Formats: sequence, C-alpha cells, structure tokens
Amino acid sequence: MDGPVAHDVTVTLAAIGVGVLGRIECEIYESIEDVELVAGADVSPDARDAFEDEFGVPTYGDYETLLGQHAAELDAVSVVTPHTLHYEHASACLEQDLHVFLEKPLTTDLDDAIALVDESERRNLVLQVGYQRHFDPVFQEIKRVLDSERIGNVHMATCYLGQEWITDHDGSWRTNPALSGGGQLYDSGSHLIDTLLWTLDADPVDVTASIDNQGADVDVNSALTVTLDCDGQRVLSTIAVSGDGTEPEPTEGLVIWGTAGSISYLDGTLRVAERDGVEYTADVEQADFETNTRAKLTAFVDAIRTDGRSPVPPEFGATVTALTEAAYEADESGERVTVPEIETQTAVEQ
Repeated sequence: MDGPVAHDVTVTLAAIGVGVLGRIECEIYESIEDVELVAGADVSPDARDAFEDEFGVPTYGDYETLLGQHAAELDAVSVVTPHTLHYEHASACLEQDLHVFLEKPLTTDLDDAIALVDESERRNLVLQVGYQRHFDPVFQEIKRVLDSERIGNVHMATCYLGQEWITDHDGSWRTNPALSGGGQLYDSGSHLIDTLLWTLDADPVDVTASIDNQGADVDVNSALTVTLDCDGQRVLSTIAVSGDGTEPEPTEGLVIWGTAGSISYLDGTLRVAERDGVEYTADVEQADFETNTRAKLTAFVDAIRTDGRSPVPPEFGATVTALTEAAYEADESGERVTVPEIETQTAVEQ
C-alpha cells in the first residue's frame, strides 16, 4: 500500500515468524487501536497451530505464500525470525511496498544491512529495528544527561552484559551459526552495543576483540575495545558480553566518564556525579519487557500512520552490524580493524 496511512484508518499487518516472541508481539499489536492482524507465516507446524488457535487468522508454512495471498491488503509486516533470514524476509516485504518491523539484529551482513536501508528510503517505507531500549526510561534519561553536556565532553565509556544464555538456548536456532550468524554478541549483546552507540550518539571507528565459544558452535564470551567518534571527539570504550552468566535475565552495567563528571547505571541504579561535588541518584527505573515491547511496536504503527520516521531507523541496525562484523574479523586476525562507515545510496546521492 503506497503512501501514508491516515491516523484513523486501520493498519493491516501480517507476521513472519510466529514463535513465542512473535505471538507475544502480535498480542500487543492486536491491543493497539485500529490495528488488524491479517495472517502469519512460520516454518514450524506447532507455531502455526498455536498462532491460528490464538488469533484465528490464516497461517502459512512460508512467507512467499503469505505475501502472494495477502500483500495487496497489507500495510505492514512484523518479522521475528532467525537472524540470518532477516534480509531475505525484510527485502521481500519492502519489494511489495510494505512497511517492516524487524527484530534485532538488522542483518548479519553489512552489505545486506545497507541494501535494506537503501530500499526502505527509496520506497519511503518505515523499516524499524527492534531495539527497545530507545524507549526505556533509564536509557532515555542517560541520553538526556549526556545531551545536556552536564558531565562535559565524554572521553571514555565501558559497558557489560552477562546472561545464562548458552545453556538456555542449547540446541535452538540461536546456537546454530547458519541461522544465528553468531552467538551472544549478535543476540543480547546487540542491545548493549546499540545502547552504547545511541546514548553517546557515537560512530565506531575501529575495534580489537577477543572472543571465545566455551566449546559451543557460536561465540559465548566477547571482550571488545572500541574507539568511538562523538562529534569529532575521540572516546575510548570497552564492551564485555558473556553468555555464560549466572541468571537467565541479563545483568548489565554502563559507566560513562566526561570532563565534568560521570554517569553510571549499575545494579539497577542510575547515578550522576559531577566534578564540582554535585551528586545524585536519578529517580527512574528500567521498564519491564512488556512495557518496552509495547512502546516500540506502538512507535512503529505511529510512524506508519503519520508518514513519519521511526525513532529506531535501520541506520542504527546497520551500524551495529558493521561493528559486530568488524569485531569478529578483529578476533580472527588478531589485529585492530577499522569499522566501515555506513554509506547508503541516498547519502551518496545527496
């Protein structure tokens, strides 16, 4: 469907990938006013049966049949599939002039990521990446403090994430490199990388990395040192990701040092300390999974209705892919690797 969708017109939507997360997100879509779920697709018969039982809409074993049967009546598609399939699924939807919500990571190949950015811009379609921390009160407050320059010019940052991930996902597609494209660095670690780059409004310049798989087929532990460019300022940063943590839910931390103070988020507490002695703990809590998920899906629908730009456009996802792929290369080569700049066709033409 070409052009913007009026705010009072129903947004028709289909889902590619209707496993557990796909169904949870479709429940939220259905609860948003004037959103109609039309169809679903999944390679798993069990997932299809569960989806049909819950939503009462036709469900197909492949996305080609779904698009062939329903593209003409759709406005958008929500894609929640294994990482290495994202490009194939998203590009097929964009070619049908459909807006796309795509769970993270955008892709596991930089050329594919840039191709999706270009295609969505060329067709004036919303392509939103599923980085929900852009809507979380804690990370919004971190970004607000940084943007206010309250801690001065940032010069160093460190972040970490640990999760009992490899045991929980043993035998799933997430530990199959042909479907996941990588391990924890591309999974929960992708959120951490996005958070660092987005809150700092930073571009990655180069990276070194030490990565191990702890005997698995995909990476489990990753330790990165990354040089960032923050509006011309050089910022040193470290990123540590472990998929062999002690708790199923991620435990994480972020500390950012500036010339006039620091900001930290550790053990659920957001603290700002300034060099002149001013110190305070921000009265803000991280939102739960459902709240953040509802926020990102509502933002996607709103962007479609207003012919606007998503708050999480695909360029964010492309930059995360560029850094992640460079980190894998750095680990393999044992050398510092330059992170490619994201140059879309639209930017070149301008």
